[in-house]
Formats: sequence, structure tokens, C-alpha cells
Amino acid sequence: QVQLVESGGGLVQAGGSLRLSCAASGRTFTSYIIGWFRQAPGKEREFVTAVDYSGSIRYYTDSVKGRFTISRDNAKNTVYLEMNSLKPEDTDVYYCTTRQGRYTVVANSWDYWGQGTQVTVSS
Repeated sequence: QVQLVESGGGLVQAGGSLRLSCAASGRTFTSYIIGWFRQAPGKEREFVTAVDYSGSIRYYTDSVKGRFTISRDNAKNTVYLEMNSLKPEDTDVYYCTTRQGRYTVVANSWDYWGQGTQVTVSS
């Protein structure tokens, strides 16, 4: 079992920045890749970004490339999502998730999820 707790969401104006954190506990943190998904009401959960075990390989969906940065601190069992140049369309609930093996954009293929944190970007 892995427990994930997100924090750092909030309300920000367009063009602003937020930093989300995901604290993990349970099994060995470095055994898992970490991802962030987001979901709007009535929509499917959407892949945003993921980072490999070492933190050296990162994946991003096209809409956030150049604006979002994922990183992990294995000593602190924590993953970060730095979000810059935020747009109203980034408004969603953001979820941290983990799985073993390769990353995938399919939400159902990830094993453990946090409770989510709301990000709201005003225009």
C-alpha cells in the first residue's frame, strides 16, 4: 500500500504560479513512478505529467509543456508540480498517483491515488 497526500492547491490569477506537493508513505518510494492527473467535473481524468524512479526522466502532456515542471525528492518521499503561466483552462482537481513499471496516460492503469487538490485559475 502507498498513501498519497496532495497539498498546495488554491486560487490564482491567470499568469500566476502554484506549487503542488505530493507526500508519499508506505512502500519504498523509489519503487514507483509518480504522476499527476487532473479532472474537471463530468470529464475523464486527464494525464498531466509523470516522473521516473530517479527523477531524471519526465513526461508532459502537450498543453503544459514549458509551463509545468515535475520533480521528486526521494529523500523526502515527495513529488512537486511547479505550475507557471497558469491559464483558466488549467482549473481542475489535481491528483497525485503512482504505479510500478512504465508510465502511461491511462488513468485506470495507475495503482494508488491521493484525494486531490483543487486548482482554480481566474481570468
